[in-house]
Amino acid sequence: MSDQVPRSRSLRDIELEVEAEGREWTKRRLEERLQEEAERDGKVFPPQRTKSQASSDGMDGINNRGGGP
Repeated sequence: MSDQVPRSRSLRDIELEVEAEGREWTKRRLEERLQEEAERDGKVFPPQRTKSQASSDGMDGINNRGGGP
């Protein structure tokens, strides 16, 4: 067993950790709620993209984020 005293964590480190946990919880909760709604409506979540949508969408989202010349 180690005799080392655990290093004290900064408040900022703790804040970042808790915020990350909160984002993960929110993401899971949103997915659950959307799934419930989709099941109520008899639809699939996440929606399945057709092959034509998948190929035409490509990486447009990356290119349209702005900030470039």
